[in-house]
Amino acid sequence: MKIIYTLLAFIALTIGGAAIFIYSGIYPIGADVPHSAAEFWVLENLRENSIERASSEISVPSLESADLLLTGGPNYNDMCAGCHLKPGKQKSDMSVGLYPAPPNLSASSHTEDHQHGDATQLAGRQFWVIKHGIKASGMPAWGATHDDQRIWAMVAFLQKLPQLTPEQYQILTARDLDED
Repeated sequence: MKIIYTLLAFIALTIGGAAIFIYSGIYPIGADVPHSAAEFWVLENLRENSIERASSEISVPSLESADLLLTGGPNYNDMCAGCHLKPGKQKSDMSVGLYPAPPNLSASSHTEDHQHGDATQLAGRQFWVIKHGIKASGMPAWGATHDDQRIWAMVAFLQKLPQLTPEQYQILTARDLDED
């Protein structure tokens, strides 16, 4: 019986300590204060494992269509390049100001360093992240305003982005003036 009381006391102290910490306001919540190594590890693993699980059953369509690329390019330029950059750009006001820093999706090192399985699995992950966003990261959930076809077009563009020169990027992201 003594073990049960000790366990209950430990649980009550843990909950009380957590409540004091939460309501004290002492945690540095500003985006200009980096996480501790332990916080970063927990958040990184939570994000990666959650996305892997959530995206594992996504059926990836063929992304080879030129129409997808030409639709995804202007959308990426309008909605993503401010944070995730474009070829020839190393930073922007948004990319510098966000914490955690958004990945530079135009850098070939990004796809090499962040390969999660094969290209199909990576496309599924990208689709899921674009559609659902990532909490407390600045990554919006575009699925609220964009249908799946438009999101797949952005994924198709992301597959080619690291190989594009600044000139090729400009051509592929030019928006038709007759579009809405």
